[in-house]
Amino acid sequence: MDRFFTWFAGVISFAAGQPLAFILAFLTILVWAVTGPMFAYSDTWQLVINTGTTIVTFLMVFLIQNSTNRDAAAMQAKLDELIRAAIEARNEFVGIEHFTESELERLRKALEDEIADEIGGAHQSVRHLLERR
Repeated sequence: MDRFFTWFAGVISFAAGQPLAFILAFLTILVWAVTGPMFAYSDTWQLVINTGTTIVTFLMVFLIQNSTNRDAAAMQAKLDELIRAAIEARNEFVGIEHFTESELERLRKALEDEIADEIGGAHQSVRHLLERR
C-alpha cells in the first residue's frame, strides 16, 4: 500500500504541475461559466463547481504533502551525507531539521555572528547583508 501511494502521489503531483493540467482546469471553469445561462445560474449549477473544486483541493493537499515530505526527507539525507563527507564540515549539523523553530533561530544567529567575525572588514557587502537581518 505504501509503495502504491508513493507512486500514485508522485504521478499525480507531477501531472498537476504540468501546463496541460492548468489548461484542463481553466477549460473546466470556462465550460462551467458558459453553461451558467443554460441553467439560469441555479444553486445546483453553483454547487457542481463548488463541490468539484473542494473535492479536488482536499485530495490534492494530501498528495502534494506526501510528495513534499518525501522530497524534503531525500534532500535532508543528501545534505547529511555531504556534511558527513566534507572534511571540514561539522557533523553536529546532521539532523538539525528536528530542532524547534527557536533552536534553529538561535543556531542561525550564532552562525551569522561567527561568519561576521571571520570575514572582518574585508567583505563589507556580506557584513551589510548580515546586519540587515
